[in-house]
Amino acid sequence: MPVDLTPSLQPLLDRLVEEGTELGIQVAVYHRGQLRIDAVAGLADRANRVPVTHDTLFPVFSVSKGIASTVIHRLVDRGVLDYDRPIAEVWPEFGAHGKDTITLRDALAHATGIPQMPEETTLEDLADWDLMCAQIADLTPLWTPSTRIEYHPITFGWMIGEVARRATGKPFEQLVDEEVRQPLGVEDLYIGSNDFAGKPIAVLEDDPEVFGEPTIPPPGTPETVPARFGSLAALMNRPDAQAACVPATSGLMSARATARHYQALLDHTLLSAERLHIAAERQTPRNPVGEYLTDRGIGYRLGESPTGSLTIGHGGHGGTNTFADPENQIALAVHKNRLNRGDTTGQIIEEIYRLIGS
Repeated sequence: MPVDLTPSLQPLLDRLVEEGTELGIQVAVYHRGQLRIDAVAGLADRANRVPVTHDTLFPVFSVSKGIASTVIHRLVDRGVLDYDRPIAEVWPEFGAHGKDTITLRDALAHATGIPQMPEETTLEDLADWDLMCAQIADLTPLWTPSTRIEYHPITFGWMIGEVARRATGKPFEQLVDEEVRQPLGVEDLYIGSNDFAGKPIAVLEDDPEVFGEPTIPPPGTPETVPARFGSLAALMNRPDAQAACVPATSGLMSARATARHYQALLDHTLLSAERLHIAAERQTPRNPVGEYLTDRGIGYRLGESPTGSLTIGHGGHGGTNTFADPENQIALAVHKNRLNRGDTTGQIIEEIYRLIGS
């Protein structure tokens, strides 16, 4: 029987909370298919002194991209979608302004040239799927598509989500349910759903030394995350933002559920071994500029573990991190509600690998 490593990790989490570096933390770790760490510490809600529990849902920002990418890969696996088919063949309006050659692969690799949010988008607009997709379709690329990779913080989600919706006839939140939640039998994983009503949700706060007042750029300047949105912690504390289907950033999840998702990539419950291998191929523009390299797989972010092995997953704004490590057979999720640079997340992951390797 594998040893439960939760008691060995707990002192580090408790110390980070006691020092005030972190507010609330959830950590879940699978190793060789077994849940080895399932730890919590601190407060989910400072004002009301509500502790973090294993069931607390955390707004996880771009961790959502990893889950959304898994949905797309499952549809590709079944022949519903094709990485290299132009998006405009499924979504004709998207082909406007020179975007007719952009493929699903380009969108997943952040190579479409439209990382910028439509001008004048309001916070309320984010919850209007049809409006946002229409505005995304009308954007003009900032560079020649497929020749450069640059992170698309929010537009990523509507691009891949609308392609999936058009190909299946199903809202993206339904696809998350059918392609991830139901196969895994997990409840605490949501992107664009009201089903979480009544469940505990962690309240986010910004570290003021890291996220001060945003600088407002001159009018007309392309912005990937508009400064007028203000604090992203305050945004994702709003119930309407939490319920909105914004596949790039609006996910609510427990660490248990997120780690289970990545364990399902390792044990091929969600993706075949061949599909995971393809999804983890490092992407470069079709017409690379010089020695331009990228940490992008097909939708997933590629990283390096403390042992130097490849990790496949996606982090989130403020320090949350989640990934699968095929070589070491580790799937983990570190969720937190104090948004900072994520230095402590790195400490936690280093300790996880030390404990598993000891």
